[in-house]
Amino acid sequence: MPLTAATPVRRNTVFVIVGAALLMMSIDSTIVATALDALQQGLHTSINLAGWTMTAYSFGFVLMLPISGKLAERFGRRQVFLASTAVFTLASLGCGTADNIYLLILLRAVQAAGGAGFTPTATGIIVDHFGPARDRYVSLFGSVFPIGAMIGPIFGGYFVGYWSWRDVFYVNVPIGLIIFLFAWRFIPYDPPRRANRSSKSMDITGVALLGCGLLAGMLAVSTLGEKLPAEGLWPSLALLLFACGMIAAFFGHIRRTDTPFIAPRLIYGRDFGAVNLVNMLYSGVVIGVLALIPLYAMSRYDIGVLQSGTLLSAQGLATFICSLAAVALLRRTGYRLPLYLGSVVTIMGFVLLALPPIWGISPYVWLAFAAFLVGAGSGAINPATRNAGLQLAPESSSMLAALRSLSLQIGSIATISIVTAILSRRGDTGQTLAWVFAFLAVLRVLAMPLVRRIPEQRGAW
Repeated sequence: MPLTAATPVRRNTVFVIVGAALLMMSIDSTIVATALDALQQGLHTSINLAGWTMTAYSFGFVLMLPISGKLAERFGRRQVFLASTAVFTLASLGCGTADNIYLLILLRAVQAAGGAGFTPTATGIIVDHFGPARDRYVSLFGSVFPIGAMIGPIFGGYFVGYWSWRDVFYVNVPIGLIIFLFAWRFIPYDPPRRANRSSKSMDITGVALLGCGLLAGMLAVSTLGEKLPAEGLWPSLALLLFACGMIAAFFGHIRRTDTPFIAPRLIYGRDFGAVNLVNMLYSGVVIGVLALIPLYAMSRYDIGVLQSGTLLSAQGLATFICSLAAVALLRRTGYRLPLYLGSVVTIMGFVLLALPPIWGISPYVWLAFAAFLVGAGSGAINPATRNAGLQLAPESSSMLAALRSLSLQIGSIATISIVTAILSRRGDTGQTLAWVFAFLAVLRVLAMPLVRRIPEQRGAW
């Protein structure tokens, strides 16, 4: 029997379906890192080109996030979720069969374009069909991503060690097929009000301006992270100026047009602007910092590669546990209290990362505890930051979810690029990173007044 918007929703079943898609995407964003060497050897290419398989994924993901959100608002969350699953699955199959690095890079961008649709559509499906329980189910998304980040490298190492780098991509095919079939069967169609939006034309000019700005900006910050002579910085700076010009033109365009690609109020309007800025500074920067912890452990304390990688497991476990606790308490605490408490814990983690171990504690235990604190702080604020924007405009939940993910990506990419640019021009990586962690602790303290700008809410919305 075909599903309709009036069909009773099996909430737990639907949540498992969309959660599995988010988990698959999260795993894929980290699993490829473990296969880079095998991929390089298998395709007889350079490590630089092999690394572009990860860069292309980031580019495709960031560029398609707002587009996916708009498509979901226009054509319906269910349809775009199914299309995203199909694109991701087919692209994964193509990645596994690719016989040259250039084709693989292209298919990784296509794969990311499919994966970019999961978060906006999954959020919209829950907001549309889960009634008063939607805040709790949306909050649980925050516990999915750390699980993927933890098990992705483990799965990648297993596939590469026992089978082939191609299995890193093939594993998505049966999982994606199962998700597609279950989604087709159990996810109902969107409420009728969504159908009324389908007559609106897509703002192609807005899409082009935003896409060019984001792509140029990502290329600029990625090249700034390379160790180049002074004269070699001009292309990066030119790209950065071009990106700023395109983004400025995009903002001017959406203010003038009657049917903007993204409504201006969702980006910088009252309350929305504060939520987006907090997502970028509080969560996005932390994601970028966590990626640098293994390098810090190896360069400052001579901790081995394997042990350094396991430090992120402590962070992921803390994020998972504290996310679940924050979900359970969110209706009582409201949004601001978890943001304050999570910030304090995160600042403590940054400070411990910057300081050398004391009281005879081993460097590994010291760093693991510091990473645990950073993860705990991140987990505590995730449900609040995820719900704070959605409650302001539930009808735009897909676009708001896309904007949140975009804010996280921009904060993360900017942090990594700026820090790596600094590291490429200084000799002592370990000590430089220690100063970076200290600076980020101060920055977080200075950013805490932003919490007062977050709209407060207790109970369901």
